[in-house]
Amino acid sequence: MASSIYDIQQYTKAVFIVLAVIIAGLSFYVTHNLVNSLSIEEKARMEIWANATRELVSMPDGCDLTFVQEVISENTTIPVVLADTSFRVLSYRNLEKDDYTEAELTAIARSFAAARKSIVVTMDDGEKQYICYGNSLLLKKLAYFPIVQFMVVALYLILVVLVLLAMKRAEQNKVWVGLSKETAHQLGTPISSMLAWTEILKTKYPDDKMMFEMEKDVNRLRTIAERFSQIGSKTEFELVEINQLITKSLTYIRTRISKKVNIEFCSGSTYYVMINIPLFEWVIENLCKNAVDAMNGEGGITIYIGDKESNVFIDITDTGKGISKKNIKKVFNPGFTTKKRGWGLGLSLAHRIIEEYHKGKIYVKHSEINKGTTFRIELKKV
Repeated sequence: MASSIYDIQQYTKAVFIVLAVIIAGLSFYVTHNLVNSLSIEEKARMEIWANATRELVSMPDGCDLTFVQEVISENTTIPVVLADTSFRVLSYRNLEKDDYTEAELTAIARSFAAARKSIVVTMDDGEKQYICYGNSLLLKKLAYFPIVQFMVVALYLILVVLVLLAMKRAEQNKVWVGLSKETAHQLGTPISSMLAWTEILKTKYPDDKMMFEMEKDVNRLRTIAERFSQIGSKTEFELVEINQLITKSLTYIRTRISKKVNIEFCSGSTYYVMINIPLFEWVIENLCKNAVDAMNGEGGITIYIGDKESNVFIDITDTGKGISKKNIKKVFNPGFTTKKRGWGLGLSLAHRIIEEYHKGKIYVKHSEINKGTTFRIELKKV
């Protein structure tokens, strides 16, 4: 059986994450070994430097000191401090600057000694001196390398997740558009036939009011098919008085829902917005039908239009069963539903129509269990 696109995406995501972890693990392992090797090498170099220092001190007058001095002067990278037993600094090399106070040098010597075991040099007179050394600049930089690697791997994972999300979104868009176009196409032929039969029945029963109601419903089906056909197409907008449009939609809805549901509509003023009429009517009808379902066909729906700064907002409030807090963020996800029937596509389509096509916002403003829910739509005011 062929795997679904979602299974493939999950598998791809898991593969990328595993690869990232393997790359990070190998990189950390190699870096750790490199740092350890350099640290051992620097310790060996300091042992040679300490032996050269001992030789320099113990060699009798008149001996050729060239080789010993070359060994000592070859250390140009490892910071080193020569101190006595009380950590009074006798000499130093390769520190960050040339001039230090005695207290600063003592503090540096103590910090070097605390970080690693100092090398003891015993002089001819039995006096002991300590060679305290720190990490070279290269070793210090390598110490930060794992952090850089971690950031690179994290960035890689973020990019992978973003790419996979984009792929998923693109696939969903293709499914939505394909499903919508096919639905509109399949509805087209029977709706045309129904319109023709309605005209025939009207001529046969011209005084029957049911014929006109039937015509309204068939025309409504044609409008729904038109809405489906517009999904994925270039959306056409026009300047509309939103109050009048919602009043028209509610007039149709009131005749198709339970008489036990009371719908109230009020507005702070008259507002104009740029919208696509068929798609926006779809959103209003869907929210109202969801509200009726949430109230089990009995209760009240209040629709209020107002404005805030440059936006017009539409609040649709019901007295239904409410939405739990854990589900508020899921209500616009495709396929999410708490009803026994339905595909869970209505609110997802409403979200797509408002936010992607109209560049507005739709969200759950407030919800309380067994008290009701308020959905808010925000659109740019003209």
